Amino acid sequence: YLAGEGWVMEEFRGAGKIYEQTASKMFHIPIEEITKGSPYRARGKVASLACQYGGAEGALISMGALNFVEEEELKGLVQSWRTANPHIVNYWYEIDGAVKAAVKERKMTTVGRVTVYYQSGMLKIALPSGRVLSYVRPRMTVNRFGSESVSYEGVGTNRKWTRIESYGAKFCENIVQATARDVLAEAMLRLEKKGFDIVCHIHDEVVLEVPEGTSSVEEVNEIMAVCPDWCEGLPLKAAGFESQFYKKD
Repeated sequence: YLAGEGWVMEEFRGAGKIYEQTASKMFHIPIEEITKGSPYRARGKVASLACQYGGAEGALISMGALNFVEEEELKGLVQSWRTANPHIVNYWYEIDGAVKAAVKERKMTTVGRVTVYYQSGMLKIALPSGRVLSYVRPRMTVNRFGSESVSYEGVGTNRKWTRIESYGAKFCENIVQATARDVLAEAMLRLEKKGFDIVCHIHDEVVLEVPEGTSSVEEVNEIMAVCPDWCEGLPLKAAGFESQFYKKD
C-alpha cells in the first residue's frame, strides 16, 4: 500500500492468497497450479516474509529456506522476488535517499504518503496518520559493508543506549509497522467506543471478553475492518473466532 505495489493490493482485495500470487509472479506460472503443498508456494511464502524489507540470502536462511531449497537457489529467489515487486524495491531506495537528504542537507522530502525531515537534532518521519517517528542524533556513517548510511542513537539489542545503524529498507519496515499499529489502535478505540472490553492485544490481534449471547464475531470484524480516513484505499479485512480461553486460531 505505502509503496504502491498494485498487484499486491489487488490480491488482498480479492482472495488474499499472497503466497500463491507471489509464487505465480516469481515463477511465471498460473496461480491455479500453486496449491498449499506446492514447492512453489513454499518458495513464494519464504521469499515474501524474508525479502520484503531488503532481506537477501541470509534472511532466507534465517526463515528456514534451506529446509526445502538448495543454497545455490537462494540468490535467484531474492532476485525473482525483487523483480516481481519493483515498486517495493524502489520504495526502499526512495526512503533511503530521503533520510540521507534530511540528515546531510536538512532537506524535507515527501515519499508517497510519508514525509521525511530533520528537526531539533532528530530525524523525523511523518506517517499517514499524522503521528511522527523520531530518531535521536542522526548522522552519516559508514556501515559494515563500506557504504554510506544513516545511524542514530537508541536502545540496542543489548538493551543499552547505543548508536544504531540503519538503511532504507529498515526505515521502510519502521514505517510499515508503525502505520499498521496506527490502524490497529484506531480499531481498538472504535471497539471500546462500542462498549467492548479489550483484555489484551498481540501483534495484529485483539482479545475481547464478551458476555455470552452478546454481539458476534461478525460485528467485531466489521468494526475492525473500517478503514481510517487517512489511509483511504487500504485493503482491510478482519477475521476472528470465539473461544472459552485464549488460544491460537
